[in-house]
Amino acid sequence: MGCPVSFEFFPPFEPDAQARMVATAEALSVLSPEYVSVTFGAGGSTRQRTADMVLRLLEETSLKAAPHISCMAEDQAGILALLTTYQTHGVDRLVVLRGDRPSGGGRGIFSHAAQLVTFIREHFGSTFHIEVACYPEHHPESESPKTDLAYFKQKVDAGADGAITQYFFSAEAYFRFVDEARALGVTVPIVPGIMPITNYAKLARFSKLCGAEIPLWITKRLSAWEASGDVASLKSFGHEVVTELCERLIAGGAPALHFYTLNQAKPTLAICKSLGLGPTS
Repeated sequence: MGCPVSFEFFPPFEPDAQARMVATAEALSVLSPEYVSVTFGAGGSTRQRTADMVLRLLEETSLKAAPHISCMAEDQAGILALLTTYQTHGVDRLVVLRGDRPSGGGRGIFSHAAQLVTFIREHFGSTFHIEVACYPEHHPESESPKTDLAYFKQKVDAGADGAITQYFFSAEAYFRFVDEARALGVTVPIVPGIMPITNYAKLARFSKLCGAEIPLWITKRLSAWEASGDVASLKSFGHEVVTELCERLIAGGAPALHFYTLNQAKPTLAICKSLGLGPTS
């Protein structure tokens, strides 16, 4: 079973954690990912750390690194300077997002990711391969699934080359979303985002924030094992659930898998091993 993979990391604050993130990326490099991405914090809060970690990955590993770029930035000149730095260092892929607003509210220089995609294309042409986000289970701020799809199509029409979905645990939701996007004329690859399950409390918190649904049959088991302290059973079940989801996605024609690693190597390595991806040892 062959399938391209990519991985997402967040930029840590502490130097020791930054070194561990690089080590995690190195550990995952045995899977020969197409690229690894580094997130951009709410309101641009990790802007410099994102850039630093991208450049560090390029310098210290053989991986291709793709920074997240958000509308939540200080001004157009700042974005141009940042993208010029990336271009100078050989970055050729971006993940372009509207981004999370800062906790105190506020707006970015653009209201929608489609505007940022347009801005990048106007200033850099085809220099960068651009990935955008999409939501098989409906973005929590969108009025309806129909408007959500319309916003997604705007991003593609603005010049996106591909899309990465928010994570989900229903293969049917992904396949339905892809069918609906294709019906609107969207032809770019739509890569499913995959979240390994290792901690129920964190998963529940993330899912509430991003609108991802955890099916009740999964919730009941995970919450019971976490409450009893049976971490081994929780992780084993989580591994089984996510591996089976990936098998269904690959069998159904998903073009690749994008793993939200949370800066951990072992869960993703274990899933990919079960899928027959990468080295067997």
